[in-house]
Amino acid sequence: MKRQTQQGAALLLAMLTVTLVATFASAALWQQWRGVEIESAERSRTQMQWILNGALDWSRLILQEDARNGEVDHLSEPWALPLQEARLSSFLAVDKNNTDDAMDAFLSGQITDQQGLLNVRNLVVDGKPKPAAVRAFTRLFNQLDLPGSQVQTLVDQLIASDAASNADTKPDIQSQGLAKALAPLKPYRMEQLIWLGLPNSTVQALMPYATLLPKTSTLNLNTASAEVLHAALPSVDMAQAHQIVTSRASNHFKSVPEGLKAAGAGEGTSSTVDVSDFSVGSNFFAVRGRLRLGDSTVQEVSLVERSGTLVKVVWRQREVQTSASMASLQ
Repeated sequence: MKRQTQQGAALLLAMLTVTLVATFASAALWQQWRGVEIESAERSRTQMQWILNGALDWSRLILQEDARNGEVDHLSEPWALPLQEARLSSFLAVDKNNTDDAMDAFLSGQITDQQGLLNVRNLVVDGKPKPAAVRAFTRLFNQLDLPGSQVQTLVDQLIASDAASNADTKPDIQSQGLAKALAPLKPYRMEQLIWLGLPNSTVQALMPYATLLPKTSTLNLNTASAEVLHAALPSVDMAQAHQIVTSRASNHFKSVPEGLKAAGAGEGTSSTVDVSDFSVGSNFFAVRGRLRLGDSTVQEVSLVERSGTLVKVVWRQREVQTSASMASLQ
């Protein structure tokens, strides 16, 4: 009986030992797998970062070269041509023996002129509404069937946010401190206009036709869409705006007077506009890049400002999507 008890205890101990060894082995295997996954993810992240940095630098070189060719910007220039998705796996530090197609990298992108859009920053100049800009946005809101009252809300909140931002450079008296506390945050990108009380649906509707630049800007008559031209030029209806865009494609405007004359809003016409509000060249551009590597996709938007041949990055925004998140959106 005693011998059987000892044998049972030995068997139990052996089973416990096997269980512990299996547990330790599983933990070690999991740790190794986790380390490999982290290393793989870090490698992919680094590769994506370098590729997108290179794409942005290449876009800046294109804009610099364009500046050397003249001050007129139009949609037939090289910078305006989108980059279709191209395979870049041969440039990546990937094992040559790896034939997994999931490691292929694909890059696409586009440079768009931000001065071909209505600039929200133009609505308020020196703390006061600018009538021409307010009229342009009102016409745009009417086109998009958006409530016109939201234009006034946008103007009022811009004034309040600018005043609060400027209060940092003034003596902090109690009234200024209260005004600053109640004022909305100053927005720097279009999606941040919700801080000023605009519904997200309105912001999304404005995205194709409006932008938010760091400072006031002119409207490029060579790159503005028909909807934007119709909003900015009171004498131009939508049919005329489309005609301007069509004719401009084969013969871009060389000067602002030429563009305004084609729109019927130049000097000597019944409906004139302020020439200083328009241009045929641009300083602000958005660089959009999309990189697909393995099961991840990174989309990045950068705002760049060109001054002469100097092109600097104002801000960059990046969004990472995995195959799972993309599938959930479909």
